[in-house]
Amino acid sequence: MPAMRLLSYNIHKGIGGRDRRYKLQRIIDVIEHENPDIICLQEVDHHVKRSKFDHQPDLLQEYFGYPAADFQWNHKVKAGGYGNYILSRFPFRSISHVCLKLVHRKKRGAQVAVIDSPEGEFALVNWHLGLAEKQRQNQVAHLFLQKQFQQQEQLPTMIVGDFNDWRNQLSKGQFEPRGFTQITRPPSRFRSFPAYMPMGALDKAFIKGNFEIHETRIVRRQLSHVASDHLPLVIDFHLKSPE
Repeated sequence: MPAMRLLSYNIHKGIGGRDRRYKLQRIIDVIEHENPDIICLQEVDHHVKRSKFDHQPDLLQEYFGYPAADFQWNHKVKAGGYGNYILSRFPFRSISHVCLKLVHRKKRGAQVAVIDSPEGEFALVNWHLGLAEKQRQNQVAHLFLQKQFQQQEQLPTMIVGDFNDWRNQLSKGQFEPRGFTQITRPPSRFRSFPAYMPMGALDKAFIKGNFEIHETRIVRRQLSHVASDHLPLVIDFHLKSPE
């Protein structure tokens, strides 16, 4: 059986990182070239002037046609806003949202899904963390305390998204003590921001449980360097049979 493929991508509302032009089709083309089974997106717009009032979740669902889809509305902008989005060829066994807005900062969120893959169930978290280091630490700790996360802790778990963790402090401080392994290291191999000249490894992935990782990479195609202000992260993996 071929490996399953997950793509994580901060699409910056479909606006290019350098030319500042809104062209959602570029994002679609970048994703389609990788042909992922699961798509985890951040900064997906809905009814906002800058993206021509498009309902991007509907447009992406219509184009890719994946049977499972979930949009988490995070930050509001007038009558619209943006958030996180998961599309999957495999059904959701469950899906829930965790609010990561702590104190008085921009609203952030995490999607917690249980994916019913051909190789078994696993938990998936897609999120977009804050800009301040202490805020990110608190957001990770907050997720781990939520029942939506704790109810599926017995499953293999993968956490992906835009971590905004420039100094790579979360791994030892938050994830390793809970048995998670970072598969996006060393940081020098996973620089994803800014897309046109990547310096920061902001898009990360952590796993726990019986995953078998075949490849983890940043997509460095000509189009991906202009479509967004982030480069996508791709993970090819299997679920190993429990002993």
